Amino acid sequence: MMRRRTTLLTGCTALVLALTATACGDSDPVTAGGGDQSLSGQTVTVAGVWSGTEQKNFQKVLDAFTEETGAKTQFVSTGDNVSTVVGSKIEGGNAPDVVMVPQVGVLQQFAKEGWLTPLSGKAEQAVDANFAPVWKDYGSVDGTFYGLYFKAAHKSTVWYSPDALAQAGVEPPTSYDEMLEAGHTVSDSGLAAFSVAGQDGWTLTDWFENIYLSQAGPEKYDALAAHELKWTDASVVKALGTLGELFKDEQLIAGGQKQALNTDFPGSVEKVFGPEPEAGMVYEGDFVAGVAKDQFGKEIGKDADFFPFPPVDGGTAPVVSGGDAAVVLKDGKNAKAGMALLEFLATPEAAAVWAEAGGFLSPNKALDLTAYGDDVTRATAKSLVDAGDSVRFDMSDQAPAAFGGTKGVGEWKILQDFLRDPSDPEATAAALEKAAAKAYKG
Repeated sequence: MMRRRTTLLTGCTALVLALTATACGDSDPVTAGGGDQSLSGQTVTVAGVWSGTEQKNFQKVLDAFTEETGAKTQFVSTGDNVSTVVGSKIEGGNAPDVVMVPQVGVLQQFAKEGWLTPLSGKAEQAVDANFAPVWKDYGSVDGTFYGLYFKAAHKSTVWYSPDALAQAGVEPPTSYDEMLEAGHTVSDSGLAAFSVAGQDGWTLTDWFENIYLSQAGPEKYDALAAHELKWTDASVVKALGTLGELFKDEQLIAGGQKQALNTDFPGSVEKVFGPEPEAGMVYEGDFVAGVAKDQFGKEIGKDADFFPFPPVDGGTAPVVSGGDAAVVLKDGKNAKAGMALLEFLATPEAAAVWAEAGGFLSPNKALDLTAYGDDVTRATAKSLVDAGDSVRFDMSDQAPAAFGGTKGVGEWKILQDFLRDPSDPEATAAALEKAAAKAYKG
């Protein structure tokens, strides 16, 4: 799943890029261009949620690793339930060597189960040199570094049809209130304002998280993510109320609440960029661009563009991220070669392979922005890197999967119920707290 997965071009400041990766430490470095074939004859098994275009593009990265080291690779798609699939493979004695983990909560679970091998000194030094510290923090459990964030998502982007906004005579907004006002103007011109993917509960968590981070601030965001702050806190009720103002306005949502609840993520993009547009804007991460380009032939920057998720109630514009962390399993049959793959993934050369293919952002500061295929993606990537430690990881991805990452239960289901009836934020907050307390206790 394109899980959970920005500033405008005019808002970008200069970024000094380190163009070389640090590669030194406790074993021979794996460096693009070296081609030492030192792992010839070995096979690395990699498990991850990706399928379709994402899997094909990641395979290009794996092929580059093969070219460098001689090691063959085998990718196994787990589907959404990566925790369950990997756990069953470990129990069956068929553990993969490397797993691309899409949730902080799952990475923490794997570590606490004792399934993970700490990353090598070489991988850690590369991350220390070329990643903001926040990415190492999210990849660490109890002070031990387990997870390398190879692929990131910028989840504070609102995508729009330039034609739709031009027809309505509105400019990209700079505040949340302005965004709703612009939405009404777009609606008056003949299109709904927003396409909402309510069938996929994770998109609703992303809406909430951007509002909450901007409105309540990073300290409360961190506390709520760790469940040190209860979901019944007044700040949560306030954010739900702000989100409810959008959800209950039938003029703003394409097809109203009922149709939104029957719209999945790809369908929400189609309603804006497909052959028969129904809305002018769709909120989700940078990966919207990949769907608009690959499935609907839109030229990014011309037919599809974005503005940053705007600040709420005078707060700071949020930068919420997601990402996939590579981890090495202790029970893998070829953990040494798996660690070599992670050392390769820590290099800008590895990131450049997928950046060129598209549908990808890297938190690696050493990746030259020219590796990305268009100016809009470069701006999105630059915004993510420039945010440094102010980036906050997707809150639901930090939670236990039973609360923040399972279809039909927990936060996903409760926010779908809230979309259906947003009239009682207090009751929704109470339901969220009840589900969170149970999941975090478990």
